[in-house]
Amino acid sequence: MEIIRNGAQPSVKGSEDWFTGAVRIDPLFQKKEVTRGAGALVTFEPGARTAWHTHPAGQTLIVVTGLGWVQREGGPIEEIRPGDVIWFEPDEKHWHGASPDKAMSHIAIQEAVNGEVVTWLEQVSNDQYSK
Repeated sequence: MEIIRNGAQPSVKGSEDWFTGAVRIDPLFQKKEVTRGAGALVTFEPGARTAWHTHPAGQTLIVVTGLGWVQREGGPIEEIRPGDVIWFEPDEKHWHGASPDKAMSHIAIQEAVNGEVVTWLEQVSNDQYSK
């Protein structure tokens, strides 16, 4: 058994290469030698969002607080709220983040395939975000 105590892992700022706006990532659990999964609590300030990206084994989001938006390539922007669980298929191009006026936090869970967890793509433009 392992207990990871609250505060044992420092918060990190989301990289400007992969996020637009203020984003904080609080690691929850990391991949182990015998597992492939990792999880983090990600907090997006109003208007903040990820870049477009894919995950080789898919991704699960569990909304904890606030009001957010998600979009898969070719689909509409969908509103997400606390308690919602979102599943992105493996290699499904998507983005997620806060709504323009309300922050949002979600738990993000993804698994590695051949050591890779995510493929980051282009930023979501302001025009794409505002539609």
